[in-house]
Amino acid sequence: MQPWLVVGLGNPGPAYANHRHNVGHLVVDRLVARASAKLKAPLGMRAELAELRVGPPGSDAPRMIVAKSRTYMNETGGPVSKLIKYYKITPAALIVVHDELDIDPGQLRVKFGGGDNGHNGLRSIRASLGTGDFYRIRFGVGRPPGRQEAADYVLSNIPAAQRADYDVEVERAADAVESLITAGLDRTQSAYNS
Repeated sequence: MQPWLVVGLGNPGPAYANHRHNVGHLVVDRLVARASAKLKAPLGMRAELAELRVGPPGSDAPRMIVAKSRTYMNETGGPVSKLIKYYKITPAALIVVHDELDIDPGQLRVKFGGGDNGHNGLRSIRASLGTGDFYRIRFGVGRPPGRQEAADYVLSNIPAAQRADYDVEVERAADAVESLITAGLDRTQSAYNS
């Protein structure tokens, strides 16, 4: 059985680590921590990744490769395409976790397929794969206040006062990833789409 590929979108490096745009990276970090695993950066992959199981250790639980691109958001498609080819994964076994301006903070939406809605990471992946037919876990960050530009908003740190709420939502998004793999789309949407 082919493994699942879970890609958390974000930008590389500590300067971006706590930005709203990097919630996908935070979810991957949470999945890795749950498994007491470590991310590695294999030569030539342009990504940090870990191979995990969804379920009890030693079981026949599904495998998942979790990854964070080491490229900037608008170049994510190249590393994702390379990982899909290397692990012989179809796009239908790809789950992309990303920030979503059109969803309020504290809410998730799980879906299959669709456009990129102006998200540079999704646009890059769709262009590299030639399809948008993959799963998405859309992590609500809300719209910027007042006249603030959307790019400035997502490329700013999660405010300290909201950090605990984001931590809860990162946990829920990690749960949603595991649910999608073990329970399927319909049940996961019923449980997590707020």
